[in-house]
Amino acid sequence: MLLKIYLKELKDCFRDRRTLFLTVLLPIVMMTGLTFFYEQLVSGDEGETYTLAVDQSFGKEEEKILAGFDNIDIVKSSDPEKTLEDGDAAAALVLSPDFISKIESGQEASVTMVGDSFSQKSSNLMSLVSNALSIYEKTVISERLQAQGTDLKLIQPFTIDQKEMSEEDPNINLIAMLIPLILSIAIGIGAGPAASDLFAGEKERKTMEALLMTPVKRPTLLFAKWLTIATIGAVTGIITLIVVAIEINLLTENLRKAVSFGDNAGLVIGFGVLVSVIYAMFTASLLMLTSVIGKTVKESQSYSTPIMMLAVFPTMITTGIGVNELSFQHFAIPVLNLFSLLKELLFGVINYEHILITIASNLICMIIIFIIGRILFLKDKWVMN
Repeated sequence: MLLKIYLKELKDCFRDRRTLFLTVLLPIVMMTGLTFFYEQLVSGDEGETYTLAVDQSFGKEEEKILAGFDNIDIVKSSDPEKTLEDGDAAAALVLSPDFISKIESGQEASVTMVGDSFSQKSSNLMSLVSNALSIYEKTVISERLQAQGTDLKLIQPFTIDQKEMSEEDPNINLIAMLIPLILSIAIGIGAGPAASDLFAGEKERKTMEALLMTPVKRPTLLFAKWLTIATIGAVTGIITLIVVAIEINLLTENLRKAVSFGDNAGLVIGFGVLVSVIYAMFTASLLMLTSVIGKTVKESQSYSTPIMMLAVFPTMITTGIGVNELSFQHFAIPVLNLFSLLKELLFGVINYEHILITIASNLICMIIIFIIGRILFLKDKWVMN
């Protein structure tokens, strides 16, 4: 009987075109856009050219300062700041009169850079100009010291060699944030409409009473509906991940280079799917509870909205944490443990203790929430509209 009810509810969910669109197509479209957005983000400023506004007195000697930066286009203007305000340049560079002459004669000279720190393009250009000016400054200092017969080692007593602890591509950290975010959103969006319809929808359509009059026990009916929600969530999450993986592999360059699991590829993928299913079951329990409490579909969706937003907080928490800094609480707290464990897996780290803690914590919370939902479902107050 449980299997028959489960298959019936599953068919009803996928028969509805609106639900099919919301549970399958919409997450895929959203995650596809998110994937290409992150690819564009990590592409940086390769091939990007920036327009720098300078004064009319900016001569060839001044241009030599920026000679090593081919992606900077110089535009001369009588009022560089006005050119910047008009949007014809990304930043403006204003040098004091007779800048080069003053530098050569040892007099004081000044440089003013004007830009918009809230603009990515302007910030990148100001950074490039600052680097060019720093190189020029060091060159001037070196020439002056050599002219006085001073050893250059006096101004550089030591060198700094920065080495990364991990040899992984830096972009893997971005993917470690992207994949859990995609998964949590896809599962929530996929399971949400089905959860609202299977309980609150039945009450709103006045079909719940007829359903309870059948010889099926309420716990069996509840479990079948919960299993349907969990299945739809898991299927949506896995399909979305497959589509995103294919897109990363075939349609991106920087993100594809960052992913490399080596000999652990099979285990990483297997545990990733397992965690996805467990998280879908946990989400299904929460959405089932909100649907049981809600009297209408709209009310149920209002209750479930905060659940969709839960993924925002783990994203902010785990972004600035290294893989070696993850501890027990990161794997013991539901939702947060999804991000933490997938981050480990994407870095190629397989820690069975962390996997067990994640699965156990999600199962415990899921069972507790399911029991609460079962208690409510057994009472006519929450079942009848």
